[in-house]
Amino acid sequence: MEKAHDVLIRNLGEHTALAQEDVAEIRGLTFVQREFAPNEDFIRQGDEPEHSALVVSGMIARYRLLDSGRRQYLAFHLSGDLPDSQGLFIDQMDHGLCALGPASVAFIPHRELFIAFRRRPTFALSVWRETLLDAAIFREAITNNSARPMHARMAHLFCELFYRARAAQLVRGNRCRLPLSLAQLGETLGMAIATVNRTLADLRRSGTMDMHDGELIVMKWRELQRLGGFSPTYLHLKRQSPPHA
Repeated sequence: MEKAHDVLIRNLGEHTALAQEDVAEIRGLTFVQREFAPNEDFIRQGDEPEHSALVVSGMIARYRLLDSGRRQYLAFHLSGDLPDSQGLFIDQMDHGLCALGPASVAFIPHRELFIAFRRRPTFALSVWRETLLDAAIFREAITNNSARPMHARMAHLFCELFYRARAAQLVRGNRCRLPLSLAQLGETLGMAIATVNRTLADLRRSGTMDMHDGELIVMKWRELQRLGGFSPTYLHLKRQSPPHA
């Protein structure tokens, strides 16, 4: 497994040119790494954060907890992501974070980050840019859930997760980990479980993708991309080459 420092440096380098001094500053930070079981929370709504989280391995979900106890999943985070970077600038968390499958997360004290930001403004800008990328994904998710039909909605989500997994070097052949249950998929896309089953079955019949045993398998990338109306521009990654699937 990659060390937490290297994971963060790799991820920030996807959108920011880090100088050697920035890299040295990151390597000097304190990372406390913890392992989480599937569906285990590590940040809850209402928490007052003192640390920022870095996904070292596995998959993390950001969600809002409704009064009924149901969850609305807002975004998913992969290795290298800082899923609660907004917590640096707010007093109280308005969402929760949980592991989807087994996950390893490193925690960095806010006080150390603010000291590092003053010394290395480019590092500060790279973390701020993470919050802007989160906002871009949120905007796309709002558009996806409110303006696209069911098949396009699900295809778009699969395209985004596959594309991001590839950028994070997590794709093996035409497969990536996706430890999402059908219920969680419905809570992400605003679909009833019956609609999830029907839509997923239709996508499988199209021959573009499959999903089983916690894996997403993409057989026809360009066709899945067309079905979902997916363009990766909003992800603002330096490498925009399409997956070979």
